[in-house]
Amino acid sequence: MMSRFLPLVLFVLLGILLAVGLKIADNKTNIPSPLIGRQIPQFDLPMLKDPSRSLSPEDFKGQPYLVNFWASWCVTCVYEHPYITDLARSGRLRVVGLNFRDEPADARDWLAQHGDPYDVIITDYDGRVSINFGVYAAPESFLIAPDGEVVYKQIGALTPDVIAEVILPMVEEMERKQL
Repeated sequence: MMSRFLPLVLFVLLGILLAVGLKIADNKTNIPSPLIGRQIPQFDLPMLKDPSRSLSPEDFKGQPYLVNFWASWCVTCVYEHPYITDLARSGRLRVVGLNFRDEPADARDWLAQHGDPYDVIITDYDGRVSINFGVYAAPESFLIAPDGEVVYKQIGALTPDVIAEVILPMVEEMERKQL
């Protein structure tokens, strides 16, 4: 008799485990970054569209910008993409794409399918620079101040609420400080 209920009991326990995991995943954006308040990690990465040219943090200094780690294999990046596109089109903030552990052809195909909102895209094929940023998986985004200081890290997809309530107010504050 008990063996008849065993699958049901296992199913309920699996459901509880899944619910706990989802609750933990919802709180992942609260993981503090040791980079906050520090200079952006150094890098010299090739551009996706022109691999013969590379960029470093020095190329972006002077205005706030958002570094968005994304990949063609990242399902959540598809969800986030319209919000990144809207932010880039608003002209309020320069958005730098950092293609993370991806094949260049796959990245270009993904952009052809979903659109390219990025001001520029640099590539980290082997993931070494991503490790220096403390990136766990795509998508992750970093708001960088005009002087190169990391001021915010978003783990997971950017949402309209995060952009409106966190990112843009921080950009406005940086702009006020520059005046």
